[in-house]
Amino acid sequence: MAGPVASKEGGRITPALVDRLALTEELPARCRTLSPSLAEEVLRFGRDIGQEIVFHSRLRRGMDAARERIAAAATAGKTVASGAVIAAGAMPGARGRFHREWHAPEGGLWLTVILADTLLPPFAALAPLAAGVAVCEFFLHIGVPASIRWVNDVLVAGRKAAGILAETFRAPSSGERFLLLGIGVNLNNRAFPPELANEAVAAAEAAGRSFPLAASLARLLVKLRWNIGLLHLAERDFLQQAGPNHDQQDAPLAPLLLERYRGLCDTVGRRVRFGFDVVRRPQYTGRVVGIDDDGALMLRLDADGGLVCERAGEVRYIE
Repeated sequence: MAGPVASKEGGRITPALVDRLALTEELPARCRTLSPSLAEEVLRFGRDIGQEIVFHSRLRRGMDAARERIAAAATAGKTVASGAVIAAGAMPGARGRFHREWHAPEGGLWLTVILADTLLPPFAALAPLAAGVAVCEFFLHIGVPASIRWVNDVLVAGRKAAGILAETFRAPSSGERFLLLGIGVNLNNRAFPPELANEAVAAAEAAGRSFPLAASLARLLVKLRWNIGLLHLAERDFLQQAGPNHDQQDAPLAPLLLERYRGLCDTVGRRVRFGFDVVRRPQYTGRVVGIDDDGALMLRLDADGGLVCERAGEVRYIE
């Protein structure tokens, strides 16, 4: 079944609700640190997110549904609107990085956001960081202290409360490229399998109360609008300054995004185990000394003291 998200308290999520929260909550909050004109511009850049929302009471896997939707549209000579959201009440076949199972029962926020892959590569590469900031800011907004473990795992009191999977996908007949952001948020789903009981946590457990699903999803999409909007703003500023003969290797930071990311990420200074699939194939240990201007992790190796820079992979903290 597909349709607007209906929460148990009777609320429904629609594009109009997302627009309203962007105007009445997000814009005033951002105007405390930025000029109103700049804040409005950022939200305009991200406004496509949530303009189309499809909800399924149960969906095996959001990424598969997004790819199928893109392929079907391309076969019909159409395209999927950038910013379209596929959400579900439960995703029994959900997967995280490296095809690991993701526990996604009723009570959580399970969604895939489809974005047209139009950003220049240096800026598109920051989209997973932008999604991590959006989810972390959502937790802070609802009063749950959270932090980011590089790249974009969101932790509450050291336990994983949300995860993000970013993939690119090319439509088979049209060749159009999309960025898919799979987001899983433990909101009201307090019960976890035994193997996850000490590693995962839900916002409801941390806060001691439950949260309305529809309003929570709308607020999460608003946070995503803002942070993806920051990437488009940074790209626009770069193109204006560099002109038609720009060198993408010289692309500047998305300074507002990276400043916020560094403020929310608690990985710097930690001793970590690193790997591209760190759970099953850890590669080495070291201490994180910084996050560079393209979001890469800088580590000092335990083995020989050498400095390495990793742009992909994952870490686990060594306490």
